[in-house]
Amino acid sequence: MKIYYSGDESFAGQFDELLQRGAMDIDSVTETVAALLREIREEGDEALRRHIERFDRWKPMTSEELRIDSAEMAAAYEGLDPELRDTLHLAYDRIKAYHEKLMPRSWIEYEKNGSMLGQKVTAVDRAGLYIPGGKAAYPSSLLMNAVPAIVAGVGEIVVCTPTPDNEINELLLAACHLCGIERLFKVGGASAIGAMAYGTETIPKVDVITGPGNIFVATAKKLVYGEVNIDMIAGPSEIGILADSSARPDWLAMDLLSQAEHDEMASSILITPDAELAARVSEEVEKALGSLEREAIARKSIEERGAIIVARDMEEAVALMNRIAPEHLEVMTASPMELLGSIRHAGAIFLGHFTPEPIGDYIAGPNHTLPTGGTAKFYSPLSVEHFLKKSSLIMMSEGGIDELGEACALLAKTEGLTAHERSVRIRLES
Repeated sequence: MKIYYSGDESFAGQFDELLQRGAMDIDSVTETVAALLREIREEGDEALRRHIERFDRWKPMTSEELRIDSAEMAAAYEGLDPELRDTLHLAYDRIKAYHEKLMPRSWIEYEKNGSMLGQKVTAVDRAGLYIPGGKAAYPSSLLMNAVPAIVAGVGEIVVCTPTPDNEINELLLAACHLCGIERLFKVGGASAIGAMAYGTETIPKVDVITGPGNIFVATAKKLVYGEVNIDMIAGPSEIGILADSSARPDWLAMDLLSQAEHDEMASSILITPDAELAARVSEEVEKALGSLEREAIARKSIEERGAIIVARDMEEAVALMNRIAPEHLEVMTASPMELLGSIRHAGAIFLGHFTPEPIGDYIAGPNHTLPTGGTAKFYSPLSVEHFLKKSSLIMMSEGGIDELGEACALLAKTEGLTAHERSVRIRLES
């Protein structure tokens, strides 16, 4: 792995390049994606079937072929190895328990004059989940998207996933059964986003779309935002690691590679004040690469988007990591909690030597759908909040309008909104 030193004159430029790690050239595919979305909006299922033949290499003759029957999901679930089935349940239960703690509450409070203010929290009627396929299938992404929607109380969940060559991952089917999914469709890419955003003869229109995807999916989500809500526009996966001399080089190397094996665009960045540790981690990464099933993908990621930074001290290391604002941040130090207060920007924070990032991907409970490319500075992880909306509650008593009406009317008058002013005064004068 490339090693940079924060004290070098060239470091500022090198670091600026690292900050661009998550940049996606959305402009280059916008025209293509917009055309696909327009076809879905105008032609519905007919366009869907045409897109599937073009991109997924199979030809559905009827719209019914786009559906996956509940019985097929149940059969996949029943066919699972018992240990794997128990593991799915463990992940489901932990994700559910965590997200139940995140649920906001409805509330009502009465003022002394009898007026009432409050908040009503309501789930969306229908949520659309996009679950990637292609290079890898991610049943864990189904759990991470479906369980918060279930906890939020969404009325209906629609799932779309690509099926290249008309093949689908059995574990994904089993996870859908576990989550009670009844509407699962073999549709992927920008076409799936358009189908859920606009609705077709077969796929119903949803209120919110969540889930990760490639640049075409991300661009489609950006273009349909406003027609529906979305979770975020996520880019390639990434990990940042803060480490001191207490960290094991071989552990750090494997943690860096755990993101690099996702895809060639993933980025893995270690920052440490220990130059000797940096050198040893670089050696361990090279040693471990050859043992990976996805070596070619991980190697390209490490060579093109991986980096080890030797900082002057841990304070500078944390400051640099805050500028990176990584999707996943591991704090592999002797006293990780001491650094927590200084960490401002990260999608998920993994504290201590025994907390590798994959624990968060699968089983810990917090969501693994996280902001990437520095957007952790202003985005949060996927949660129940993405499947909820909040309504303000206001009820004025007669005493309340008498108490606040004059001030309200004055503000309306100042803004030149006569009907607003009169709407209040007509009640004061009654």
